[in-house]
Amino acid sequence: MDEIVSDRRAKLERLRAAGVEPFPHSFPGVAPIAKVKAAHERLEPGEETEAAYRVAGRLHARRGHGKAAFLDLDDRSGRIQLHARADVLGDEAFEQLVQLDLGDLIGIDGTAFRSKRGELSLRVDSWVLLAKALRAPPEKFHGLEDTETRYRQRELDLIANEEARELFILRSKVVSAIRRWLDDRGFLEVETPVLQPLYGGALARPFTTHHNALDRDLYLRIATELYLKRLIVGGLERVYELGKDFRNEGVSHKHNPEFTMLEWYEAYADYTDIATELEELVAHVAGVVGYEGGIDFSAPWRRVTLRAAILDGTGVDVLAHRDRDELVAAAAAKGFELPAEETWPELVDGLLSKHVEPGIVNPTFITDYPKELSPFAKDHRSEPGLVERFECFAGGMEFANAFSELNDPDEQRERFEQQKRMLAAGDEETQPYDEDFVRALEYGMPPTGGIGVGIDRLVMLLSGRRSIREVVLFPAMR
Repeated sequence: MDEIVSDRRAKLERLRAAGVEPFPHSFPGVAPIAKVKAAHERLEPGEETEAAYRVAGRLHARRGHGKAAFLDLDDRSGRIQLHARADVLGDEAFEQLVQLDLGDLIGIDGTAFRSKRGELSLRVDSWVLLAKALRAPPEKFHGLEDTETRYRQRELDLIANEEARELFILRSKVVSAIRRWLDDRGFLEVETPVLQPLYGGALARPFTTHHNALDRDLYLRIATELYLKRLIVGGLERVYELGKDFRNEGVSHKHNPEFTMLEWYEAYADYTDIATELEELVAHVAGVVGYEGGIDFSAPWRRVTLRAAILDGTGVDVLAHRDRDELVAAAAAKGFELPAEETWPELVDGLLSKHVEPGIVNPTFITDYPKELSPFAKDHRSEPGLVERFECFAGGMEFANAFSELNDPDEQRERFEQQKRMLAAGDEETQPYDEDFVRALEYGMPPTGGIGVGIDRLVMLLSGRRSIREVVLFPAMR
């Protein structure tokens, strides 16, 4: 590597000595390569045109001899062949071009034609070096295969692997399609604090930081929920936020401590309305990105209660054993050893995540959760002790969580007190008491449905990836 860098630096100095600026300021008027190719799809082999284009990108390959050479140029949209000739460029400019290194960034002005072998090409009329690459790109035939390098140096992964570029273009399309869908239905995109004086809206441990000027600790948000519901109180009625949340938890194939979450809240709706909207949204996004995988996103999706799902997966009726020790004994009778240090809600959640979630392939709503697991969900209108909540699972993982939102301030206050009791019992991932939120509810929040959708996991489902590190540009690494 040192020899390669040294050789490239020597070329850099020779170019400068010859009057070539290796890092110019701009190169305006560039056309995407895909647009050039699309304009000449019907050009016959050997056919010439007078259509002139300016393109730019990274030098991918070079072949030829004598006074003519073929080069391959890549940009984000694709690859095109360049044909350079000394009698067009002049001997000096031609020699400088063919002496460039793979990975160098160049701009060219050229004329479209199709080679006798049928390759759409640009005949180079002039060229300019846009950035000298001092390090060699990954070896072109095998791409970049080392997983650690791909994640830590994503720029190399994107240079070397077309599949990686296509994946993150797909991710961008997913986000854009979601925004359009919500905007078209009258939702307002808003921004709420990332640094919060009190974290909340989910059951998770936060990251803590210190604000020097205020001389106080603040938290990176674990969710946007409580601020968004305060906007519902304020009369905005339909709001969403699409941004980063942070949870101080383990790293796994489906967990990254920094992740992208969509949350939307809708006045006068409940969790059944939100379920229908989620079906419509995901099916729409799958159509936009051209999903052709093995998951069936077409509506209606399967619905099953949490009680029935766990009973079917383990033989344990969790609602028949609302005491922690009783649940441990019932699970042991079915051959499942539960952690001794966990609370009843943690045990129920563990049975779901370990024995039900991995086996779900097509989108499935698991509904009607115990109140202890859901401090912000409204009591179920017909099932005592339960709340109106669903989580949605597909591809062996949960990717969405929704409620009929609790809007009774006195009930919310009691839920916070219950969370304090759970913390005292040893559950570290509880919701702290948020008096500001309770005060906001006292001004009156209309009936509301709300949901959080994990964007990273949704992209995993739509791209067929099994690790969240694949779909996050720069994932957390040990």
